[in-house]
Amino acid sequence: MLKYLITAAIALTATTAVKSQSAFGDMAHLFTTPEHYIITHTNKAPLIDGDINDKIWDQAKWTSSFVDIEGDAKPKPQYNTQLKMLWDDSNLYIAVKMDEPHLWAYLTHHDDIIFQDNDFELFVDPDNNGRNYFEIEVNQLNKIFDLFLPKAYRHGGNALISWDTPGMRSAVKLQGTLNNPKDTDKGWTVELAIPLKSIVFGFDTNKPADGSLWRINFSRVEWDTKVVDGKYVKLKDVHGKNLPERNWVWSAPGLISMHYPERWGYLLFTKNTTDAGVSFNVPYTDLQKQYLWLVYYKQQEYFKQHSFFAHDLDELGIKATEYSISGKNNRLSIEATKQQYTATITDDSGRTISINEDGLFKQPKKRAEK
Repeated sequence: MLKYLITAAIALTATTAVKSQSAFGDMAHLFTTPEHYIITHTNKAPLIDGDINDKIWDQAKWTSSFVDIEGDAKPKPQYNTQLKMLWDDSNLYIAVKMDEPHLWAYLTHHDDIIFQDNDFELFVDPDNNGRNYFEIEVNQLNKIFDLFLPKAYRHGGNALISWDTPGMRSAVKLQGTLNNPKDTDKGWTVELAIPLKSIVFGFDTNKPADGSLWRINFSRVEWDTKVVDGKYVKLKDVHGKNLPERNWVWSAPGLISMHYPERWGYLLFTKNTTDAGVSFNVPYTDLQKQYLWLVYYKQQEYFKQHSFFAHDLDELGIKATEYSISGKNNRLSIEATKQQYTATITDDSGRTISINEDGLFKQPKKRAEK
C-alpha cells in the first residue's frame, strides 16, 4: 500500500461535526467534501485522436457523472458527462465522453472565448495554493482557449490569455453531424495530452511523484438553443440577453463560479498501473484551512455591507473559536484593521496557518526548540 503524507481522515469526530455544522451554517454548501480521483501511471501513451476506445483507456476508471455547479441545490444535468485520466512521466492524459443530441459550434479561432459555444473545460492547480493555475477550454471544432491566472478573479487576478499550453495535443470526435439541426446526435468525445512541464513552475520540472496531490476540476458549458433559419441560436430573456448557460461540473463548488480553486477536486497520483491499495484522505492542512475560508467568505460579505472588515469573529457570526480536527484541538483567531485582516488557526502542536483579505495563505515554519 502506498504511504502518503496525506494522513488526515475525511471523517471528523462527532464533536467536530457538531461544531462544523454550527460554524459553517448557511455556508455549508461551500464546505462539502470535494471529489477525488486516483490517477494511475501508464506505460503506454494513448493515441490522441478523439477515439476513447483505445485499449489503454481500459486501465483507467470513469469519474462519477457531472453534476450542476451549485451541487444538490439544482437538478442533475439532463445529459451525461464522464471522464478518465492517466499519466506518464511526460503527460497528463484526459478522455471525456459527453452525451449531446444537438452538436453545434461556431467559434473557429484559437483563443476565441470558447465557452460562448458548448464546451469542455479543465482547471488545474498543481501545488494546491489557489494561485498560479491554468484553464483550458475546447469546443466541438477542437478549437482551444487556454489561459493562466496568477490568482483568482475575486482576488484581483487577471487572465493571461496570451499563454498557450506548450506541446499540448487535443482531438475531438463527434458522434453525429455538426451544425445540422435536422438530425439527432449522440454526443462527442475529447482527448487531451497535456505536457506536465507546461503546467508547473521553476527550473525543477516538479513532475508528480508517487502520492503527489493536485487540485483539479472540469466543467461543461451547455447553452439552451432553438433553431432559426437552419442555425442554432441561444435562447434569450425578455430583455434580449442570452439566458444563462448551464454549468455542469465534476466536483461542485457550490456556487456559480469555477474560480474557487479551494473547492476543486483532488487528483492523487500513483506510480502503479492500478489503484489497488491506494487510499485517499483529505489532507489535515486542508481541513484546517476550511475554517480560514469560512472567515474569508464571511469577511467578503461583511465588507460588501459595511465597506470595512470585521474586527472579531463574533461580528462575523462565528461564535466558536476552538475546533477538533482529526483529533487535534485547533484555535481560530483574527486580527484586523478596517481594510486588512489576518485570520489564523493554530493546533496544539503550534502548527499555524493564516489567511489574509487577498486569500493568501501563510504557513510559518515552526521554530526549533532551544
